[in-house]
Parts: sequence; C-alpha cells; structure tokens
Amino acid sequence: MDELKASNTTNKQLARYLEAARSVAKGQVVRSSDIDRVVRERLTTAGYLSKVMNGWYLLSKPTGAGTTTLWFSNYWDFIREYLKERFGQDYCLTPESSLDLHAGSNIISRQVTVITRKASNETIELLYDTSLLLYQDVKNFPTTIIQKNGINIIPISEAICRASPNYFSTNTLNMEICLRLIGAPSEVSRVLLETKAVSSANRIVGAYKALNDQVSASQIEKDMEAAGYSVVPVNPFAEKKLFLASGERIVSPYSGRITAMWAKMREDIVRIFPKEPTLENTKKTLAIIEKLYVEDSYHSLSIEGYHVTPELIEKIQLGQWSPELDVSDGKQKDALAAKGYHGAFQEVVSSISKVLGGAESGKVFYDDIQNWYRELFKPVVQAGILKAGDLAGYRKHPVYIYGARHVPPPAEAVLDSMKTLEKLLLEEKSAAVRAILGHFIFVFIHPYMDGNGRIGRFILNLMLVSGGYSWTVIRVSERSRYMAALESASIDGNIVPFAEFVLSEMKYWKEQSAKIIVNGSK
Repeated sequence: MDELKASNTTNKQLARYLEAARSVAKGQVVRSSDIDRVVRERLTTAGYLSKVMNGWYLLSKPTGAGTTTLWFSNYWDFIREYLKERFGQDYCLTPESSLDLHAGSNIISRQVTVITRKASNETIELLYDTSLLLYQDVKNFPTTIIQKNGINIIPISEAICRASPNYFSTNTLNMEICLRLIGAPSEVSRVLLETKAVSSANRIVGAYKALNDQVSASQIEKDMEAAGYSVVPVNPFAEKKLFLASGERIVSPYSGRITAMWAKMREDIVRIFPKEPTLENTKKTLAIIEKLYVEDSYHSLSIEGYHVTPELIEKIQLGQWSPELDVSDGKQKDALAAKGYHGAFQEVVSSISKVLGGAESGKVFYDDIQNWYRELFKPVVQAGILKAGDLAGYRKHPVYIYGARHVPPPAEAVLDSMKTLEKLLLEEKSAAVRAILGHFIFVFIHPYMDGNGRIGRFILNLMLVSGGYSWTVIRVSERSRYMAALESASIDGNIVPFAEFVLSEMKYWKEQSAKIIVNGSK
C-alpha cells in the first residue's frame, strides 16, 4: 500500500514537471533556461526531454526519446527557435538554403547555412549528422527578408539571382521548380538590374532556354540589354536531364516535384519490369485474390506493427469476431485493425472488378480511395476510439514517417499533391509504372494521418492487376528491405531498389498463386 502511494505521488509530481515544460515549449523545443534544473533533470531521466545541444531540449515520449523520428520531425522547429533566440531578426538563410525551402524540399538538410549580421562564423554540430553553418556577412546581408514557417529566408527571385553556379548543377530539380514558380520574368529582371549581376543573368537566361521557356529567357535578356548589359546565355545545368522542360508555370512546388519525380523514375521501371502479361480470366483473377486475403492481411498489418494471427483474420472474415463489443480486450486495437482491413480489402476487390471490367484504373483509384480509407477505420470509430470526423477527407495536421529523413508535404499541400497523382495515373500507359509510382508517390504524400502504408499497398495491387500482373503481398519478413527501398527513392531519387524489390515479391507470389485452385484447395 505504501509503495502504491509513493508511486502515485511520483506520477503526480512527474505530471506537474511535464506540464511546466510544456507551458514554456515552442512546439516541442525547450530551452533549459526556461525550466528549473530539478524539472529538467527529472524529465530527462524519465525520457520526456531529449538533449539536442547545451541549453536546448526536445519534449518527447519515453518511447520516442533518442530516435531519429523525434529529431527529424522537430528539426525545422529547432532551427527556427535557435536562430530567433540567438540572432533575433539579424539572420537569414543563404540563397541556396532559401531555395531548398521555396522548392518544397522535404528532405532534412544535412547542413543549413545561415548569414548573420552579428559575429558568428562557426559550425554547430546537431543530432544525426546534421549541422548549422553560421557566418557573418554584413555587406551582403539581404535587404529584403521574408519568412517561411517562421524562418527568415531570401525572396525566391533574389535567391535565384544570388545562387551559386554549383547549385544549378547539384540541385537541378530544386532550381527547375523555383524557376517554374516565378510569376513573371520581370521579377527576376528587376533583381538582376538592381544588382548589376550580368553573370547571373547569363546563367538564368540559359536556364530558361534549357527549360524551353523562350518567353522568359527573351524578356530577361531584353530587359538587361535595354539597360546596356550584354547577355551571353550559358546553360548552367551541366548537361543534366531536366524534367519540367515541357511544362508551364507551376503554382505548387509539391506538384512540380511529384511531376518531375514521375518523369525521372518511370524510365527505370519500364526497363526493369517485364512486358505486361495477357489479362487472365476475370473470375479466376478475383478468386485468387480472395484466396490470398489471409496472407495479405497478416503481412500488411504486421508490417505496420499490429500483432495479428491468421486465425484471428479468418474469424473476422467469417464474421465470428466483433472486437468493438469487448472494449476490455487487451488486443482490441489489433483486432479492430484486422476487422477494418477486411472491410477495406473487400472494397479494393470491388475496385479491381471495375478495372477488370474495363474502367480506367487511375479514375477508379481516385473515385474509390475514400471508400478504402473509410472501411479501414470504421471499426475504430464505431468502438469510440476515433472521432467520426476522422473518417472524412485528408489529414489536417503534419505527419512524420518513423525513422525517415524525408518529411511529407504540409497538410495544405495534400489536396494539390493528390490531384497531381490522379493526373499522372490517368496519363500513364504503363501498368508497372502506375503500380510502382502510384504506391511510392502516395506514401511520399502521406495524405492520411494513418493507414498510408496499407492503402499504398492496395494501390500497388490495383495497378498491377490492371496490367495483368499478379496480386503481390509485401512480406513482413522483407520489411527492412521494403522500407530501405522507399527511403532510397525519397532521399536519393533512386526508384530502382523499390522496383526490383516489388518485382522479386511479385515473382514469389506468382508462384504461390499458381498453386491456388479456384475450388478452394491448394
């Protein structure tokens, strides 16, 4: 009894300490000077505070302390608060780091470079091989500063004009996106004329010519010549292949990035995948998919961390298990996930039936995806664990992927990104490309707060089957390889590992499917 009282007292004290830290936190960022030493030490020991550097901490859950996810999900919040505390408004990201943000780059930067008015000139090492490079440059400090997510950056036109030649060749996609985001070329001309930056004009005119935007190139060139400057266009992309060269101005950097990634990656997928097979008998195809349900459910849920058994899945399939009726069941969450998966799977089979009947797979995906999502989480809502409103629409909050260095687009960019994905799926002729990039781009966007991996695998199979390929289960035993391949595509822009991985899994399950006889035996 005394031990129980002591435990309750400790928990109440810990709760007070945690509330004290939360009251002074900016996002999840906490300065040690803002909280009492005893509070800081107690929360650190309990795993609720993780140290970033001397004087700076992140609020965390004990299970998240010391993980890359904690750091990557709070990376820009920390950068913002640290720079603001140390320099006030007397700092700005360099042109190159500014362009990364303008371009909607979702990869956590290894190093952010910052110009300051105050003395600095140092490199600050942060967590997981990231750092801040600070240098004082009063003479070249930007006259105009804007903010993005509370961080001081250079306006896009000025940043393009001030960017180094190397940035064009090493960050080609970011520069393509930024050039395509410019509303009118006069925005660039004005900066070039005010700064008398002829060398920059040579690069930018050459860049627009390489992007087949002759109108912008000509206007900037004529603006410079009218002021007495002679422009000699130079292609700054160093023979790099461009992926937005046939497009027009883009409104969203995320839409532009997705379009460019699709154009870049599709060629490798077409090269790797075998020719689309002849579509099998519709009834036989659907029967095989139904027979694979237990395997598919078990592996897909297990990949997401749910602990389910084939026996539980079969009970749910037969309608013999209603976990929402027993809220005291310790395994309720897993059972509800399994029941939701069963409902979603049936919706996906219905979608596949439409495709096998001649419907356009891209349109079926966009029309039916909300049905998949609704079924996936309906049992959880009915059990009172999620609010009913959570069944409708895309996420309204940031979301992060465990262990990943890339961060999905912000909530306000999800709808535009999903519209872009729909357009690309409708225009794509190759079922293999629709399958691989449909899955990858969907999880890259991460449009829902939960369920993205499961729905991504449904997209993969909808598109595979639309081209006559066999239903493919991603085995939980291959989870590490699966996640590493997706991360390689997100960080390095290399889709080959993921395409080869899916192909190897497809071959495995094609062999398994060959053993299935429609009458129910193997």
